[in-house]
Amino acid sequence: MSLTNKVAIITGAASGIGLAIARDLAGRGASIVIGDMRGSAEAAESLNKLGFAAAGVQVDVSDERNVTELVAAAEAHFGGVDILVNNAGIFSSLTPKPFEDISLEETRKLFEINVFALLTCCRIALPSLVKRGGGRIVNISSGVAFRGNPMMAHYVASKGAVVSLTRSLASELGGRDILVNSVAPGFTLSDGVNSNPGLINGIKANSLRSRVLARDMVPNDIVGAVAFFAGPDSSFITGQTLVVDGGSYFH
Repeated sequence: MSLTNKVAIITGAASGIGLAIARDLAGRGASIVIGDMRGSAEAAESLNKLGFAAAGVQVDVSDERNVTELVAAAEAHFGGVDILVNNAGIFSSLTPKPFEDISLEETRKLFEINVFALLTCCRIALPSLVKRGGGRIVNISSGVAFRGNPMMAHYVASKGAVVSLTRSLASELGGRDILVNSVAPGFTLSDGVNSNPGLINGIKANSLRSRVLARDMVPNDIVGAVAFFAGPDSSFITGQTLVVDGGSYFH
């Protein structure tokens, strides 16, 4: 149990990739705070029933007051924050389409969650991380940041920003013993993705063809990389992005 006595906040963790990460970190000994717009209490209860320590907070990560309440809940329930996993983001509701058909309003909304909210979570969690003597920030980016996939220019740009922010925050926060890294998944069959025919029809086949490991990627394929960056084995690694996509892109 390499994360015993650690407290992890995971955003967007009521389902899909986030919930898989929450279960895995809980299984390694961490106390978990799940932040999501819907279903956070139910997700936390599902962990409690397995014997894990977890709390759920309804939160809109684009709202600073909500994020402040999320961090306060971690401090009230478990004494602070050691690990912040920025998983919340917009993807499963998207439909691939040409660049010229993507409105500025769509792009702003996507950046509000995928980029600006991530910055907000890092900034508001920072004092609690520092108070605990340092910690880990793990940002969920995407392999598209390196592949430059077509038909999703706004999403690709937002995840490229996450990679760059990871590097910048690592440089700035290293002196306070806060390590900042990123995990970049490939196309993952989460519940949300499976319910979106536009994504399945537009991306799945190409993703499978491009992989060395020619099978579907599922949320549990990502959790080991997140746990590595959250745990003691990565204590001298910061500013890095680990691509987890079955060998589609060699980074």
